[in-house]
Amino acid sequence: GLAVAPLSWASTGERNQVTAKRKMQTRKLGKLEVSELGAGCMSISANYGPPADRNQGIKVIRTAYEKGVTFFDTAEVYGPYTNEELVGEALAPFRDKVVVATKFGFDLEAGGLNSQPKHIKKVVEASLKRLKTNRIDLYYQHRVDPQVPIEDVAGAIRDLIKQGKVLHFGLSEASAKTIRRAHAVQPVTAIQTEYSLMNRDPEQNGVLRACEELGIGFVPWGPVGMGYLTGKIDARTKLDPKTDLRSGFDRFSPENLAANRPIVEWLKQFAKKKNATPAQIALAWLLAQKPWIVPIPGTRNIDHLNENLGAINVQLTPADLREIDTAFSKIKVHGGRMNEEQMRIVDQTV
Repeated sequence: GLAVAPLSWASTGERNQVTAKRKMQTRKLGKLEVSELGAGCMSISANYGPPADRNQGIKVIRTAYEKGVTFFDTAEVYGPYTNEELVGEALAPFRDKVVVATKFGFDLEAGGLNSQPKHIKKVVEASLKRLKTNRIDLYYQHRVDPQVPIEDVAGAIRDLIKQGKVLHFGLSEASAKTIRRAHAVQPVTAIQTEYSLMNRDPEQNGVLRACEELGIGFVPWGPVGMGYLTGKIDARTKLDPKTDLRSGFDRFSPENLAANRPIVEWLKQFAKKKNATPAQIALAWLLAQKPWIVPIPGTRNIDHLNENLGAINVQLTPADLREIDTAFSKIKVHGGRMNEEQMRIVDQTV
């Protein structure tokens, strides 16, 4: 997820909504089996506007489970802390039937990054308590800490796995080189990095290739372009700088929101042909890339949740995928991924 977190949500229920025909399937992240679409929980509590009502948040999470989602993503930094608490409460009635992913790696007291082994072993206890559980199914390093060798981080997680407090190890926004180094010490189950039709970096920087070679799953955050690919955000959209991180992101400046309009317009036309919505096409496209990719769209709204989950009914043919790739190769994406401060902590070691 975002360094203070990411995710995306979908557009309001549209007339041409795809009705649920297919049952949610499972996919494997390494050896970890999860639903083919997960639920990013961050935006319920933080970073994409003020927190949602707690009961509403719990309802969205439980509805996702009822509709076949078994993979829920949070982090200690979301809120901070409040999102883990919400997820813990929401999932408590069926904890043993779901996979809970959370993240460490920030020093929420002193500021900045902290992946010192002793810090990890301290914060894992607090996350377990907030999540009302005795183990974390998938524990990600939220951002790579250049001060701590990744081998030391992997070793700390290996210790927690031996103790049964953590079941699987993940990395977020790590370079291919870092992934390989970590994997040599403790097998990595999943990589979580921004990936969508608007941000294709993992295809070019060797990350997807490393995942394929090593048998690691890939979890795209921001799979609907942090909400932009829903078609519901335009240059007139007001993002509150106090509560919405995107307000400071280059791609969400009014100029770039306007400049990127051709992306959404093309998606809308294509979605019509598939009796789907732009958000559903964006998610179906990710699902079609690799069988070990599991997107985690986020929302606080039941209609948007239903729309996101409807993506599993959109079957993109090889011809469709070629058409999408050809179209996107001709459209320039304006604006960088996040802001300078956020990008400084994205691992780009080669």
